[in-house]
Amino acid sequence: MRTRRLPRTTALFAALAAGLLGAGTANAAPPAPVPALDLDRYLGEWRQLAAIPQVFNLDCARDTTATYTLDAQGDIGVYNRCRTWAGGTSEIRGTATVNDPVTNAQLHVSFPGVPGQDERAGATNYIVTALGPDYEWALVTSPSRLSGFVLARTPSLDEATWQRIDEAIRTAGQDPCVYLVSPTTGGRTDLRPLCAR
Repeated sequence: MRTRRLPRTTALFAALAAGLLGAGTANAAPPAPVPALDLDRYLGEWRQLAAIPQVFNLDCARDTTATYTLDAQGDIGVYNRCRTWAGGTSEIRGTATVNDPVTNAQLHVSFPGVPGQDERAGATNYIVTALGPDYEWALVTSPSRLSGFVLARTPSLDEATWQRIDEAIRTAGQDPCVYLVSPTTGGRTDLRPLCAR
């Protein structure tokens, strides 16, 4: 399959986000997880509405989803999917293992065959730091704060909800301006910093 070159602005935003996030976060304590995550309620499909650009998802142009299911070992099966810039589909399957049985909100996510991410057990790399009251949205970060994802059950959210998410991002020690809106059918279609929505 041929791949189309990514827009320069996407690569620029990714480099800018990495630079901004790298300053001052190396020695900071990890973001706090939510007090309690009901894994049964967390399962199912989530749509990515905004994210800090990552190398592994720069080929995703729109409609990025994460689907979580309970697997046979009692861990969480992870299925990530998106539409690419070339019009195709990119997908990957992995496993999430709970590292914090007190809150259930700190996990290790692994993807077989992906260098550095192929160990089924390991250090926490996925922290649910904020949740909507009805599990209608979630904020997920890493301990280093170098990644972040705004997930929702629906393709769009109202402005009051976005303001709560902005506050949650700041509480997690991040800046909403390093998150990019993730274009989604039925939601936002433009690619811009979350703070400029």
